[in-house]
Parts: sequence; structure tokens; C-alpha cells
Amino acid sequence: MAKNPVRVLVTGAAGQIGYALVPMIARGVMLGSDQPVILHLLDIPPAAESLNGVKMELVDAAFPLLKGVVATTDVVEACTGVNIAVMVGGFPRKEGMERKDVMSKNVSIYKSQASALEKHAAANCKVLVVANPANTNALILKEFAPSIPEKNISCLTRLDHNRALGQISERLNVQVSDVKNVIIWGNHSSSQYPDVNHATVTTPAGEKPVRELVADDAWLNSEFIATVQQRGAAIIKARKLSSALSAASAACDHIRDWVLGTPEGIWVSMGVYSDGSYNVPAGLIYSFPVTTQNGEWKIVQGLGIDEFSRKKLDLTAEELSEEKALAYSCLT
Repeated sequence: MAKNPVRVLVTGAAGQIGYALVPMIARGVMLGSDQPVILHLLDIPPAAESLNGVKMELVDAAFPLLKGVVATTDVVEACTGVNIAVMVGGFPRKEGMERKDVMSKNVSIYKSQASALEKHAAANCKVLVVANPANTNALILKEFAPSIPEKNISCLTRLDHNRALGQISERLNVQVSDVKNVIIWGNHSSSQYPDVNHATVTTPAGEKPVRELVADDAWLNSEFIATVQQRGAAIIKARKLSSALSAASAACDHIRDWVLGTPEGIWVSMGVYSDGSYNVPAGLIYSFPVTTQNGEWKIVQGLGIDEFSRKKLDLTAEELSEEKALAYSCLT
């Protein structure tokens, strides 16, 4: 029997990431090849013409799974009835801007979008925040949409997770699909901690720890971490544009695993509301290793944290606490 369409909101839909993301959703990459979708595309009024162009191209692509497109600059119309919301739109930091100025702009954006989602989205709507500062934007959204359960609000660190998988795959010259269980801890910023202490590679001789196969702790504890942390800046330097294709792909991975579940024995990284696990302060949106089942995520518990890792976890938590304080100061 045919499934009912799922309504998926993409904000900032006329932008780079939005343009890469919407065809992936329409093709079934996010929710599966048997799941029809209706796309809700939101952008700001100055982008209305461009947004209409995106809608025209979606029509022209004749995606069999795409059952409708709502393209609008009205936040209420965009949020009405949506089951999944991917928040790509935000105010980017421009040259000469202070962090507080950027935070203030994003606080006002996420405040109004949180209010519209809370009033008009479908029950049990799942929200993924992509726009930076992603963790803190997600926290603001949570504050202003109190009736949306905290477990339904997350931010994107799957891009960093995938970058870490890619670096290990390249270093060892193995298929990326054979590498699993890296972890991104903390903030989607250069303070994040890409951790391979529990990661393994499937080899002809069975599963082997990444550390054992790389056999170069100096590289894993310095250059590897810095490469993943700074990858976004490296893409900008190379393309003169920020990551779009990889960010869109990671957003699909994030939602797909959240909705359809992670495979047995595999965890992924998601920015979720901290409950104090691993001595991370409660009340932050922080990236943890999670498994998912039946549309619910669960933090992987009981992983050993060495002294090197502990310092890294604490450092990124400190940055998130500072961001939270800065965001809250914009509310007063």
C-alpha cells in the first residue's frame, strides 16, 4: 500500500545547501525510495524569485516521489503541517561583525521560526538545525518552542562525523563503508573533538581498531583532529564557497538514520540536548555518539574516556556554555 507523503520543510531553500538538498530529498535519499514527500521551501523575500526558480526546477525534474512543492516567504505557510524541518537558513557572519551581532541576528530568526513551528507543524515534528552556530541556534529554537519535545530538536554534526570517516578511509586506503564508530563530541565548530578511540575498520581478518591500523598516535592526536576541525575552511579556500554538497548529504544521513534507525553495532554523531552524560553540562546541545530506533535517539553509554579526550570534551563544552550565555544575553 502506498505511504502517505511526509512534509519536509527546508529553510534557506534558495541558498547553496538548499539547492543541493532538495533534489536529494525528492529522490528519496533522506526518507527512502518508497516514501513520497511534499517539500515546503522557505526563504527571505529578497530570494523569492530565486526560490521560485528552484520550484520550477523541481517540477522539471519530474521526481516520482515528489507529490507537491510549497515555495514561500511566509514562515507560517512554510511550517504548516510539516513532519520534518531542516533549518538551513540563518544569518552568516560577515567581515567586521562581532560574534554577538551574528548571534543577535540568529536569535531573532530562530525565535520567530520556533514560534511558527510550535504553532503550525505536525505533532512529533523532528527538527534538524544546520545553520551556524548550529548547536546554539538549536538551543534557541528549543527555548522558544517549549511544546516541541527536546528529543525532537537536534543539530548537524554528521558532516563532521562523515569527514572523520573520510579521513580515516583515505589514510588507510580502505572503503569508507568499512570504517565505523568515529565520534564527534561537542560543538559544530573548530573546538569539536573528532575521536577515533572506539572506531574500527572491517578487514579481511575481521574488525580492527583504527588506532592499531593507523599506528601513528601523533597523527591521530594532532593532524587528523585539526583536519576535521578545519575542513570547512579548507573547502571555502578551495571552492571559494562553503560546503554545500557534503552538508546536504550529511543532513539526509542524519534524518534518515533518525527516522529509519541505525544498523546494529553502529553509532552516529548527533547534536542533541545533553542530559549530563559523560559529565557534559546538562542543558547544552552537544554532539554525542547515538544509536537510533523507532524514530528515537539514545546516547551510547559506558565508553571509556581517557585524559586526553576528557580535556577535549571539556574544552568544547566550555565554548558551548559561552555561546549559550552570549545568546541569552541577546534576549534581554
